[in-house]
Amino acid sequence: MHRISGVILFVGLAVLLYALDKSLESEDGFKQVAACLASPLAKFVIWGLLSALLYHLVAGVRHLIMDAGVGETLEGGKLGSQIVLVVSAVVIVLAGVWIW
Repeated sequence: MHRISGVILFVGLAVLLYALDKSLESEDGFKQVAACLASPLAKFVIWGLLSALLYHLVAGVRHLIMDAGVGETLEGGKLGSQIVLVVSAVVIVLAGVWIW
């Protein structure tokens, strides 16, 4: 799952950089991007990209904690995975509330 979120982030970053470039070209470009991002489909896509970023962030923090020597056992790894899923789900839901 960690690799999938990385691929989603890579592709999504290209799209978001294009939107940023377009919005900085002119006032009309900014209005076009703002109108596009106001649609429900665009909000869903942004939420999906943000979800991948948040999962990637939480899983990365888990790996940093494991590098410090915490949770390196089989039981600790399983518990860490469950914590990552729960924390990610909560943060993703909160991001959805913030976007919508």
